[in-house]
Amino acid sequence: MRTLIILAFLAVLMAAAFCYESHESMESHEFASPFINRRNAYNFMRTVPKRNSIIQERIRERNKTPQERQREICEDYNPCERYAMRHGYAAAYRRFFGPRKG
Repeated sequence: MRTLIILAFLAVLMAAAFCYESHESMESHEFASPFINRRNAYNFMRTVPKRNSIIQERIRERNKTPQERQREICEDYNPCERYAMRHGYAAAYRRFFGPRKG
């Protein structure tokens, strides 16, 4: 009889330990509302523009690599662009705009 009481007591303790939900676990469920209002969303997504990053981006736009310039030239000419889809932009540029002999 004594063993049965001890086993029942241990079962109750185990059930209480495994079924307990703390305050921290309730915070993660967000039962109230999973959405935020527009102002908070805007403040979250808004990035503060830094002067240095804007200048660097403009410099990158101005100084393009030769491959990028060649690709843009090839994209403007339709036969070159179609050839580039099959053989690559470097080969297409060489074929249509490469050095002229003669």
